[in-house]
Amino acid sequence: MNPTNTKNSYDLRPLTILVTGGAGFLGSYVVEKLRERGCQQIFVPRSEDYDLREKEAIVQMYEDSQPDIVIHLAAVVGGIGANQKYPGKFFYDNAVMGIQLIEQARQLGIDKFVCVGTICAYPKFTPVPFKEDDLWNGYPEETNAPYGLAKKILLVQLQAYRQQYGFNGVYLLPVNLYGPGDNFDPEFSHIIPAIIKKFVDAKRRGDKKVLAWGTGEVTREFLYVEDAAEAIILATERYNKPDPVNLGTGQEIRVKDLVYLIKELSGFEGEIEWDTSQPDGQPRRRLDTSRAKEEFGFEAKVAFREGLKRTIEWYEKRREEIG
Repeated sequence: MNPTNTKNSYDLRPLTILVTGGAGFLGSYVVEKLRERGCQQIFVPRSEDYDLREKEAIVQMYEDSQPDIVIHLAAVVGGIGANQKYPGKFFYDNAVMGIQLIEQARQLGIDKFVCVGTICAYPKFTPVPFKEDDLWNGYPEETNAPYGLAKKILLVQLQAYRQQYGFNGVYLLPVNLYGPGDNFDPEFSHIIPAIIKKFVDAKRRGDKKVLAWGTGEVTREFLYVEDAAEAIILATERYNKPDPVNLGTGQEIRVKDLVYLIKELSGFEGEIEWDTSQPDGQPRRRLDTSRAKEEFGFEAKVAFREGLKRTIEWYEKRREEIG
C-alpha cells in the first residue's frame, strides 16, 4: 500500500498515474487536471506503442510506466450508427482491453484502478432518474447493448477482485459527454457533435434544410467534458468503495429541444427534417447523481447552454482541419 494512501483519500502529487486514453477527448482533460493538481508523473500510452487488446502490450506498458494508479478511459466508442455497424468489435475490443488491464494490474499489485464505464450499461427501461442500484434490472437498449455489456462486465470483475484479492478498483458511470475536442467524424460521433457539424456545415454551404435522426421525442442528459474530468479526479482522490457511481448533471433534455437549441446557437436559419425511420435509442436518460456528491463532493458546474456555445465555437474554428 502506498504511503500516500490514507483510509479516505490519496495525495496524487507524488504518484505515477497511468491514463489509458489520455490523449483522447476525455483523457486530455483528465491529464490537464492532474497537472493542475501538481502531478508530474503522468504516463499516457499511445496506441501505436501499446495495443491494449494484447496481454503482452499491457505487461510491457505497466513495466515501462510502473504506475501507482491506473485511470482507464480508453474505449472503442461511437453513436447509434457505429454501434449498429460494429457490435462485435465494440464488444470484443472493450471487454478484452479492460479485463486484461485489470488482471495485470492486480498481479502487479497496482494500488488503485479507476475504471470509467458507460451510461449504455443501464437497462433500456430503467426508471428515471437512473439509480446505480438499478444497473442489473434488465437488458440494455439493443442498439448499444454489446458496448454497454462489455463495459459493465468490468464492474463485475472489479467487485470480484476486491472481494477475493482486496484489489482497490472503482467504477464510474458517466452520462453522455460533450465539449471542445469531441469527435466530429460522422461515422463515430455522438449526438451533440453530429448535430453541431450538420448545422455549422449546412450554414457554411447555404443549405436550406438539415436532416435529423429519429423522432426527437427521447430525452438525454449531457455532461460537459471538463466537469467529467474533475469528477474522475475527485473519485481517484477520495473514493475507494465497490459500488458504481453515476457522473452527470441530473438534468435531461428532449432531443428535439436539443436540436433546436443547437440550431439557434449555430445561427442556421433553414428547416429541420426528421428521418423517423432511424432509431431513437433509449427512451429516456437522466441520472440520480446524489452518490457522487455524497461520496466525493462532485457537482457539475458548466451550464448546458454555455457548454454548447464553447463546443460550437471550437468546431467552427477547426472545421477545415477536422474535415
